[in-house]
Amino acid sequence: MHLFFSVGEPSGDQHTAHLIHEIRNRRPDARFSAFGGPEMQAAGCELEVRLTDYAVMGIFNVLPLIFKFIQLLKQAGQFLETQRPDAVILVDFPGFNWWIAKKAKSLGIPVFYYLPPQLWAWAPWRIRRVRKNIDYVLSGLQFEKQWYESRGVKVDYTGHPFFDEVASRSLDQGVLDELSQSGEKIVGILPGSRTSEVNYNFPMMLRIIRQLSQQFPNSVFPVACYKEAHRELCKKWIEQQAATDLPIKLYLKKSSEVIESAQCCLMVSGSISLELLARKTPAVVIYRSHWGMYVMANLLITCKYMSLPNLIANRELMPEFPSVGSPEKDIAKINTILSDWLCTPLSLERARNRLISLYQETVIPGASAQAAESILRNVETEPQQKAAA
Repeated sequence: MHLFFSVGEPSGDQHTAHLIHEIRNRRPDARFSAFGGPEMQAAGCELEVRLTDYAVMGIFNVLPLIFKFIQLLKQAGQFLETQRPDAVILVDFPGFNWWIAKKAKSLGIPVFYYLPPQLWAWAPWRIRRVRKNIDYVLSGLQFEKQWYESRGVKVDYTGHPFFDEVASRSLDQGVLDELSQSGEKIVGILPGSRTSEVNYNFPMMLRIIRQLSQQFPNSVFPVACYKEAHRELCKKWIEQQAATDLPIKLYLKKSSEVIESAQCCLMVSGSISLELLARKTPAVVIYRSHWGMYVMANLLITCKYMSLPNLIANRELMPEFPSVGSPEKDIAKINTILSDWLCTPLSLERARNRLISLYQETVIPGASAQAAESILRNVETEPQQKAAA
C-alpha cells in the first residue's frame, strides 16, 4: 500500500508523523511519500519536497511565492501520475492542497482531508470544492463534523491528535526545573510557528512584557521559539527595541515546557491553543496583521472567535485580540487581563477551571489511531467498490 501526503504546516507535520506511526502499526508493508516536513521524514516517510518551509498565511505573503507554488504543483502532479499511490491524504494548507486534490481526483485516486480547512470559519462557499474533489473528511472537532455532514460530505470524527500528543510527550525535566526556579511569576510567550507571525506579533509582545515586568519585578517571560530562525528573529527584535534588560529567555522547541511551567501565557493564535487547553493554562490570544489582511478577514470570516478552544466552547474562554494599526488600546487591555491573573489567584483559578471543564467535556483519546483506521478501512474498500461498479 502506497499513501501520499501533502502537508504544509508545521503542526500538520507533527500530527501526520503520529498518523504514519499508527498506519505502520497496522500495515507494516505500507509505503509513505510526501510533500511534507522533517517530523514525517523522521517517521519513515519519503520526503519529495519539504513543503513546511513554505508555510505562509494571507494573500500578501503568498504572492511572492506564487511561482514557486506553481512549480511545486507541477512536480506533485508528475509524481502522482507516475507513482499512482493508493490514496492521497491532505492535511490543512488548503490554498495548495485544493490543487493536489483536483489532480488526484482526475487520476481516480481516493482523496482524504485530515484536519480539513476551517470552512465554517471563513469563505464557506469553498464547500463546493470539498464535494467535488474530496472523498473523505477526517475531522478533529465534533461541531466541525456536524457542519460538514449537514452539507453532504462524508466525514468521520476522529478527535484531535494534539491531545494525545500532549499526553504522550515527555517533558524536559531540566528545563522545567530551570523555569520553576526562574521567578515568582512565569508568563509564557508563544510568538507563532510562522516567520511572518513572529515578525508581526513579537514587537507588540515585547511592549506588553516591558509593562508587566515593571508591575511584577519578580516575573520572567520564557519565549517558545518554533525553530532556530525564529529565535534569531526574536533576538533581533529584542535588540531593536532596546529590550535586552527585560527578564526574557528564548527557548528552542520547548513550547510544552513553557506552557506547563507558566501561570498564564500570551500567545499568537494557532493550533497550539489546543495544547494550552490540554495543559489547562490560561492565555490571552493575539493576532496582529496589516490592514489588507484585516479587511479581507472581516469580509470573509463567518465565525465569532479565532482560537479553537473558544470555537469549541462557543464562548470566549481565552480573551482574543485581533490587532491592526496602532496597538496601544489592545496592549492596555491585554496588560489589564494578565495583571489581574498574576496578582489575583482567584481570577487565574477561575480561568483555569473553565479550561478544565471544557477539556473534560470535549476531549476523546486515540485520535491518530482512529484516523489511521478510517483511512485503511476506506482505502481497502475502494478496489472492491470499483470492481463492483
